[in-house]
Amino acid sequence: MGQSETKKDFEYKNVSIEWYGHDSFSITDKDSKKTVYIDPFNLNKHKGTLKSADVILITHSHYDHYDKKSIELISNYSTRIFVPKDVDGSLNLGIITTIEPEIDMDLGFVKIETVAAYNINKPFHPKANNWVGYIVVFGSTRIYHAGDTDLIPEMRNLGNIDIALLPVSGKYVMTATEAAEACNIIHPTIAIPMHYGSIIGSEKDAKIFKELSKFKTIIL
Repeated sequence: MGQSETKKDFEYKNVSIEWYGHDSFSITDKDSKKTVYIDPFNLNKHKGTLKSADVILITHSHYDHYDKKSIELISNYSTRIFVPKDVDGSLNLGIITTIEPEIDMDLGFVKIETVAAYNINKPFHPKANNWVGYIVVFGSTRIYHAGDTDLIPEMRNLGNIDIALLPVSGKYVMTATEAAEACNIIHPTIAIPMHYGSIIGSEKDAKIFKELSKFKTIIL
């Protein structure tokens, strides 16, 4: 089984990653000082300690991933916000870009790739909705945020992944066992479990994933 650690936040090479619960993360590049948020949710309890967002990435329109109040807390007029089509038009701040799977974007200080995220045998996240996961690239460091997804064939085509942020709660997304199987496909340097401890799932799911993963696992 893989090595494992438990921390509040995490630094890897040139990036610092902080987890705010559920699927909500910030990723800060220590060289450019730029910060990318993914699915900011329920951030009010962190008010006063939050970095301003240079980029916000929204995976899909469910309330626990698209939280306007949290977006407003970290945004300014120049924040780049990337959203699926069913979110476009509902925000009146920042610079909005509509995305779908398989788009590559170069913002200068960061590169962003969108990847498919969907359910195979459950109805909660249909493939037809064109919801996404993201690969965030700061320098040579590639961080994959899977979004709300099952274990899907597209995971075979992600390329090199340094850090994989994977849902583990089951029901709406992969189970811990399926997420460990996803690691065997993705081969990340480090795996970090998410999608537990807030809406659904518990730390037990993260610990099961840690036990089953053959890759270094960090529980935040």
